[in-house]
Amino acid sequence: MDKKERFDFEQALERLSEVLKELESESIPLEKAIQLYEEGLELSKKCSKRLDDAELRIEQVSKKDPS
Repeated sequence: MDKKERFDFEQALERLSEVLKELESESIPLEKAIQLYEEGLELSKKCSKRLDDAELRIEQVSKKDPS
């Protein structure tokens, strides 16, 4: 996987926060709001998947640990 394809969770959360702030602006045009909403939704899905994957890995490690 090259750098462009690598998903950076922290950067995605930061961008998601920026998107939210922009969407909260009262002066944002409708078309821009729709684009930001779509971007935010995609980022949210990717972050959720990453968290689900991490949770699964933790569960697998916990099952291997006999203590």
